Amino acid sequence: MRLLMIGDVVGRPGRRACRVEVEHLVRDHGVDLVIANGENAAGGNGITREIANELFSCGIDVLTMGNHVWDKKEILSFIEQEVRLLRPANYPPGTPGVGYAFYRSRKDHLVAVINLSGRVYLANLECPFRTVNRLLDDIRKYTPVVLVDFHAEATSEKIAMGWYLDGKVSAVCGTHTHVQTADERILPRGTAYISDVGMTGPRDSIIGVKVETVLEKFLTQMPKQFQVASGPYQFNAVLVTVDPDSGKALNISRIQGYEPPS
Repeated sequence: MRLLMIGDVVGRPGRRACRVEVEHLVRDHGVDLVIANGENAAGGNGITREIANELFSCGIDVLTMGNHVWDKKEILSFIEQEVRLLRPANYPPGTPGVGYAFYRSRKDHLVAVINLSGRVYLANLECPFRTVNRLLDDIRKYTPVVLVDFHAEATSEKIAMGWYLDGKVSAVCGTHTHVQTADERILPRGTAYISDVGMTGPRDSIIGVKVETVLEKFLTQMPKQFQVASGPYQFNAVLVTVDPDSGKALNISRIQGYEPPS
């Protein structure tokens, strides 16, 4: 079976990329389940019900989040009801929403998706390593096919999670830094790994934000209100092939798509 994991969807350009790219990727590659990180989908920060539904209509089956999960307060009114929307599982007990769930693939295989947040340079949530270990005790009773979106800043923390979960999950896909890394591999015990899936959003930008605004911030060290850049999109994702019986990954490959010039 094949899982498509899409890197952080940023603003209108990212959503446009999903509308254009997802359908043909699913068709051409026989994709069974599509996961995307949507924490920057609404104007670069957070997500709304309308935008979540827009992404679902593109063929995305599951949306994961990250440190911007609560930036749009209206999420509190629908995250409890929307089973296709996950927030990091290592938030404290009582936090709205869920951090993992089971989904049926297009070929009727049961797939578990877990969303985790790192702690290095991010909020000091519960330990993601101990959290995922506890969750897997239950999840593995139902399916061996498990994909983890590890939304983290530090590459070292992401790599550590990959090695920690090697042989326990099908894939560990890093998100958050918006730059696709070239370290995709199958770890020795059968877990697909990449440090960062990348960004699906405006190509001519600084990780999704208008170039001139970020440059001015660096040059002056003064506060600036960041805005999502416009222009052509880039589409970053990974395609993971998994043995549905064992849950072991057989292949992982990067996908880089770009909006053709007008």
